[in-house]
Parts: sequence; C-alpha cells; structure tokens
Amino acid sequence: MKAKQRKAKGNDHSSSMASKQRAKIAKAMQAPEQMEIVNRHAGGIDCGSEEHYAAVSPESVEEGEPFVRCFSAFTEGLDALVEWLKDCGVTTAAMESTGVYWVALYQKLEAAGIEVFLVNARHLRHVPGRKTDVKDCQWIQRLHSFGLLSASFRPEDMICRLRSLQRHRLNLVSAGAAEIQHMQKALQQMNLHLHHVVSDISGLSGLRIIEAILAGQRDPSQLAKLRDPRVRKSNRSPDGSCPSR
Repeated sequence: MKAKQRKAKGNDHSSSMASKQRAKIAKAMQAPEQMEIVNRHAGGIDCGSEEHYAAVSPESVEEGEPFVRCFSAFTEGLDALVEWLKDCGVTTAAMESTGVYWVALYQKLEAAGIEVFLVNARHLRHVPGRKTDVKDCQWIQRLHSFGLLSASFRPEDMICRLRSLQRHRLNLVSAGAAEIQHMQKALQQMNLHLHHVVSDISGLSGLRIIEAILAGQRDPSQLAKLRDPRVRKSNRSPDGSCPSR
C-alpha cells in the first residue's frame, strides 16, 4: 500500500511540473521578448578590394532613398563613404577585418570621429543567408545596432606605425639571413670554405675576402691578410691551407 501511495504521489508531482512548464512556454509564446536596439545610429560596411558596400538604418535616410550604397576603394570613394555616413547621422560603424582592405577606410572613419568596430570575420562567417555583399553589410549593420558585435583590439595610430616598422625590420632581417645562406651555398659549391675561417661571412672580414675574390685575388696568403686582427678562430686560409705567421 505504501509503495502504491508513493508512486501515486510521484506521478502527481511529475504531472504538476509538466503543467507548469507548459504554462510557462505558452506565456512566453504569447508575449515574445523584443530585442533592444543599442546603437540606433549604427552602420555596417562590407570591405572589398575594389569596392565597399555600406548600409545604414532605413530611418536614417529620406523616404525613397537607398539605405545601402556602394563606394569605390579609391581615396575619392572612401571620402564619399565617410561623408554619406555623417549625413545619415551614423556615429558608430562595424566592418569585418578582411585582409588589409579595411585599413585605409578605418583610418578615414576614425579621423572623422566615427567609432569603428573591427569585427573578426570568423564570428560572422558561419551565419546563413548572407550570399551577397548587399546582404552582408545589412546583416553587419543589424547585428551592430543590437549590440551583438564585439570589436577587436586596435591600438592607437602611433603604436600602429611602430608595429609596422618593427614588422618591416623583422622581414628585412629574415630576408637578409636567407641571402647569407645563398652566399654560403655558392661559396661551398666553389669549394671555398670561408665559413670555416670566419664565423660570419657577412661581417667585415668576410666581406673583405669575398670582395677580393670577386676582384680576382686568388692567393690564399693575401686573402688571409684581409681578416681583422681580432679574428682568432682559425689560422687557415679560405682554401684550407695554413699559412705561416
């Protein structure tokens, strides 16, 4: 008897919980929650290599005027895009960080006082229904107006310039190292073991010896005299012989 009573109480509790859940779902369906617009003066831009598509809110333009426009990627087109956004009252704009096409436009918008949200393209890549540039910029504008996009970190202009110089220097150093390896390979193929005599063939002693070889000097003793007195790694000449001191 007690087992049957406990089972009956359990069934009553389960049915009560199920009825409460159904009532909660029905109430939510009757009064759906509307998403709040966070950025009413938001714009969306789809950047390309030759042209940029920009979209604003339909309420930002006069009736009958397009709220999506296409601008060229040249300086004249960028200036026209910025002026159009300002005329539409746009105070913040979002764009995808696609390649480096966005850099010049980002700088133009920032100089015009428009807050720019640089969005990671991965966050928008898997969204269905965006198959054209026109739909893409509208979707970016809509998400940005609801505050659903997060901006990537973008340092100030002076830091960006310094980073560009550092990256350029790093590229030059890497390219220089590859060229030194080409020089060493060419000397090795000519059976000139200069890298066994001096540790850095691009240093002062190494370049002196290479320039002398290019000028026609073939005497190992004369080539050995071109090394700096501080070079003490080896007493051998570039041909492998050991000249007398």
